[in-house]
Amino acid sequence: MSRYDKMFAGLRERGEGAFVPFVTLGDPDIETSERILRTLLDAGADALELGLPFSDPVADGSTIQAANIRALAAGAGLTTGLNTVRRVRADYPDVPLGLLVYANLVESYGLDAFYGGVAAAGADSVLVADVPLREGGRFQAAAQRHGVAPIFIAPPDASEERLRGVAQESRGYVYLLARAGVTGVGGGTAKPAERVIRTLRDAGAPPTLLGFGIAQPEHVRAALDAGADGAISGSAVVRIIEQHGGDEAAMLAGLRAFVQEMKAATRTEPEHGTKGS
Repeated sequence: MSRYDKMFAGLRERGEGAFVPFVTLGDPDIETSERILRTLLDAGADALELGLPFSDPVADGSTIQAANIRALAAGAGLTTGLNTVRRVRADYPDVPLGLLVYANLVESYGLDAFYGGVAAAGADSVLVADVPLREGGRFQAAAQRHGVAPIFIAPPDASEERLRGVAQESRGYVYLLARAGVTGVGGGTAKPAERVIRTLRDAGAPPTLLGFGIAQPEHVRAALDAGADGAISGSAVVRIIEQHGGDEAAMLAGLRAFVQEMKAATRTEPEHGTKGS
């Protein structure tokens, strides 16, 4: 079983959903970034989604764009990011660690060199944010050659044919968007997810994680009530880093409290009906 398989199986046994924070590797600097990852995991995060810094993160809103700028200014990049993953993996052997990247970064290193490096560092998955399913064959094949799970995005307005393709080609989990657009803390809703989750499940997809606009415990609960297996929160996490950039102790305390609060929401029983019904 992969780390994702084991994580989701354990959560199901405990009647919980997954809470997965996102941060950009190297933000606000390389050393602090590693302490942030460890804090998120110690606070109860079930897995991490980690962005490799990139100069033009077109799928992201202003908050995560600013995180990329800070990381690049601090000298972060692919090598420093994978080194951080390697060190964290050594101390957290069972936690899934996923990477979010952009195609130009992968292409610039070469697909096999990139995915080989990812596997050697101990990362479990790669989501190439600007490569849709219909163009993802080369990336998927390279990922699987190196034992890395290719993650694909399921948009809320996708056709049933596209969702069936996402279900068939995804490994680890499916990244389900709560809404169209770029990342950010405003406007997220789980309502369109119900149809998408049902279609994915019927097509044999791996578990779904709902992202975009997940900023409060009620957003996590809504995601689970819609049938998702968990939720990913990015901009809300990164905003805490941004707000406390000059006070590391306050930053880590804020991140710890946020994760604990969001994770607690995954343990609350739905008020009506059964999850996924």
